[in-house]
Amino acid sequence: MTINCKGKLIDLSTPKVMGILNITPDSFFDGGKYKNDKAVLVQVEKMLNDGATFIDIGGYSSRPGAKHISEEEELMRVGPIVKMVHEEFPEVLISIDTFRSKVAKEVIAMGGALVNDISGGKMDANMFATVAQLQVPYIMMHMQGTPQNMQQNPEYKNVVTEVIAFFAEQLQQLKELKINDIIVDVGFGFGKTLEHNFELLNKLSLFKVLDAPILTGVSRKSMLYKTLDITPKEALNATTVANTIALLNGTSILRVHDVKEAVQAVTIVNRF
Repeated sequence: MTINCKGKLIDLSTPKVMGILNITPDSFFDGGKYKNDKAVLVQVEKMLNDGATFIDIGGYSSRPGAKHISEEEELMRVGPIVKMVHEEFPEVLISIDTFRSKVAKEVIAMGGALVNDISGGKMDANMFATVAQLQVPYIMMHMQGTPQNMQQNPEYKNVVTEVIAFFAEQLQQLKELKINDIIVDVGFGFGKTLEHNFELLNKLSLFKVLDAPILTGVSRKSMLYKTLDITPKEALNATTVANTIALLNGTSILRVHDVKEAVQAVTIVNRF
């Protein structure tokens, strides 16, 4: 299974790692961590040296209850950073973490290579057409509600079948627009209870029915630290365990804060 990023074929038969770079003051783990350009470039270089294939850059915090910001502010946050990272590391494959088609379009022009949409096309009616025009890989995540209300009372009759049905419907639309490189992300923590999250992780292999690579993002999330009654800062070991389960269940991309440990997990699981 391969995806085409800016003319470069990425083979996902060996799982890859996506490093997270949040340019937000209020993200749940690393919000406000990168105070200047140098700190950003040092972190990107570290993630690339540790084995990241992709760097995911986001300027809109999607933690539960996060503050809504305007399109202009999101662009002001991510645009200059993407441009700088692209100039400093021309070979890097930058993923744009946005649900807004205008942000996606402008930032891809600045050096981005993939679009990572937490809303799976549900928060901007122009997103699918924009991705079709840009001809870049599209990461489609499932979310119930919005970041502002998603954790208030998430309900499903059957979380696995409902999320699969959502993807099947969206994939149909994407295929009709001739978008071929599509990656699915079940959206751990996005409109799901702890029980929903663990059921999805346990049954992740069922999502192979969609015939699309699976991206998993559980890094330091509340499903892990709340289960263990620890802080996000203390949740690296739990993240590695969850990443390992995801890899054994067929994940092709791990989206993480800690690249080195995720790459090590991939290496070990590949020996099975």
